[in-house]
Amino acid sequence: MKKLRSGYTTGACSAVAAKAATLLLLTGRVQESVEIPFPDGSRVAFQIVDSNLLTGKTQVAMAAVIKDAGDDPDVTNGARIEAAVRFGRKESPAGELFKIIGGKGVGTVTKRGLAIPVGEPAINPVPRKMIREAVSEAILESGKEHDLPLDITISIPDGEKLAEKTLNHRLGIVGGLSVLGTTGIVRPVSADAWTATIATSMDVAKEAGLEEIILSTGRTSERVVQEFLKLPEEAQVMMGDYLHFSLVEANKHKFTKIHLSAMWAKVMKCGMQIPQTHVRNGALEISAALEFLKTIGCSAELISSLEGSNTAREIYGRLLDSGEELIIARVCDAARQYARRVSGLDVTIYLVDAKACVVYQTQEDK
Repeated sequence: MKKLRSGYTTGACSAVAAKAATLLLLTGRVQESVEIPFPDGSRVAFQIVDSNLLTGKTQVAMAAVIKDAGDDPDVTNGARIEAAVRFGRKESPAGELFKIIGGKGVGTVTKRGLAIPVGEPAINPVPRKMIREAVSEAILESGKEHDLPLDITISIPDGEKLAEKTLNHRLGIVGGLSVLGTTGIVRPVSADAWTATIATSMDVAKEAGLEEIILSTGRTSERVVQEFLKLPEEAQVMMGDYLHFSLVEANKHKFTKIHLSAMWAKVMKCGMQIPQTHVRNGALEISAALEFLKTIGCSAELISSLEGSNTAREIYGRLLDSGEELIIARVCDAARQYARRVSGLDVTIYLVDAKACVVYQTQEDK
């Protein structure tokens, strides 16, 4: 199998652009490439795709890079990341020399619970640190003594449009993308990115004062149950395939109730106690599924009729055709028992079908 290629975060790209723009401002020289330090101590050189120096009443230097996310399916892969640097008039409120500003396409934080205060540009702490370190290096490399404050504006020209493909609006980031990264490196199909988003979503829900959350595996199951329950938007947590992580994280956040919404294959995997429900990590073997169905009361005759099934969906269809709603209910109840055991919280399972309807909801214990 081909080894997947790593790439670089929007935070790393912002730091690169900021360093190139600072060098242009201080030396007047256009940079074809610049090298920046990463949090792990390594260094990487990046190509600068565009730069210019605007002279006039105030000099402003701009530099741009194109984000390469490697083989990760990142919506920002190929995006243009820009930094504009100018001499500032006063130090930032924290008394720092470098004021980091969100420009076009960089979102603004509007909800509590994120790593950045409300009202600030959505540029996370590690990217801010990388930007400051890169600009500090540029000052040293310029060979010029400099103690004037600098205003550093990070922009992503297509950021607002790209943000529509993300969960930013739910997290309270409006007007564009968030500048992310904890290592500067994008790992292909990163579990860390998913789990970080899950945890952050729960942070936002908790800060909003919510005690109940909706864990869903996809857009359809999320939308259906949200319309059914009418909970605030902050209650929605897209867990994807990270079932076990999400259940444990909900306990850590001290929620009192989980509404878990999924389609048949995911509910069945939950009942079978498969902690990560993506086929890559927890493929549903039909033989294992049939063994599970035996344990919850499927007759030998019914099991025999299901043996030719190729997918979980086919099993579901055959159960419906056979009028075996009781077995379907038992699968959902088994999923509830597993989710309750892992999370330690009250859980309701909502089974959603392909027509976007809730076809079964587990009941509270009597």
